[in-house]
Amino acid sequence: MLIGELSRRTGIRTHQLRYYEAQGLLEPDRGTSGYREYSDDAVLTVAQIRRLLEAGLSTEEIRYLQPCVTGTAPDLEPCPELLDTLRARLKGLDEHIDTLTRSRQVLHDYIDATERHVTQESQGHGSTTPESAPA
Repeated sequence: MLIGELSRRTGIRTHQLRYYEAQGLLEPDRGTSGYREYSDDAVLTVAQIRRLLEAGLSTEEIRYLQPCVTGTAPDLEPCPELLDTLRARLKGLDEHIDTLTRSRQVLHDYIDATERHVTQESQGHGSTTPESAPA
């Protein structure tokens, strides 16, 4: 099938399919006309790529793991270093979540402090008078 047909069957735009090819995730044959020609297995491969991307894996990690991928879920067969790669990615995500959680708390603290300041000013506790204003 040509790239347009693969796009229709998978719901993935052709430029994205070309990107997957450039990343080494899809390997179409080239017809005599030079057009990309995909086998029916490419539909499954694209579904697997999409699911692994949803899991937060990079295209580089997916390329590394592809020999271990089977089925539409996809299922991952035990391959050398498979668990190490997945655990490393999970650790990176956990660290990123921790960083985001800390940033979120700091922002909450800034908002709370600013709102307290605004409340104090509106109650006349923090307003500046000409004699108390800095020179």
